[in-house]
Amino acid sequence: MNAQSQDLKAQLIETDQEFHELAVKHHELEDRLQQLTAKTYLSEPEQVEETNLKKRKLQLKDRMEDIIRRRRDQEQQQ
Repeated sequence: MNAQSQDLKAQLIETDQEFHELAVKHHELEDRLQQLTAKTYLSEPEQVEETNLKKRKLQLKDRMEDIIRRRRDQEQQQ
């Protein structure tokens, strides 16, 4: 990821409420995934949770990317 993308993400976290909430939730899911992957053995419910967390995290990332793309398009049109 380049510096321009990082700058835009930082700006969106500060200025776009939806993006900020998505970033916070994405971080929370990442933390929980790290807790699960640190375990030597995952129970069946933990395996299901891990799969669901990965799917949810990907959905959040996709939504964040949509917001970034929309913002870039707006900036290019100006």
